[in-house]
Amino acid sequence: MNKPAIQPLGDRVLVKRRKDAEQIKGGIVIPDTAKEQSQEAEVIALGTGNVCESKDGCCSSKHIAFEVKAGDRILINRYGGNEFKMDGVDYLIIRQSDILGIIS
Repeated sequence: MNKPAIQPLGDRVLVKRRKDAEQIKGGIVIPDTAKEQSQEAEVIALGTGNVCESKDGCCSSKHIAFEVKAGDRILINRYGGNEFKMDGVDYLIIRQSDILGIIS
């Protein structure tokens, strides 16, 4: 997959939701509008990083490292972030704090 033409800023992470398998229950196809959004996503790009801004001066101008990297499969909040479409692909920009865990 080509890298999208967007670079997140700060502690934001660009992700792409993973599609759930089509589920048919009792022979009835569930429409996309009735399905819940997947909480599983793939990290596409990382922002520039957050800066620790402590009032007591203990860590001025110290960058806080990301705990994820591009290509990681992650678990995210179901309804967090900002969704957008670019080149026909649905993306989501979330804060690192909206990441619940890394799927191994």
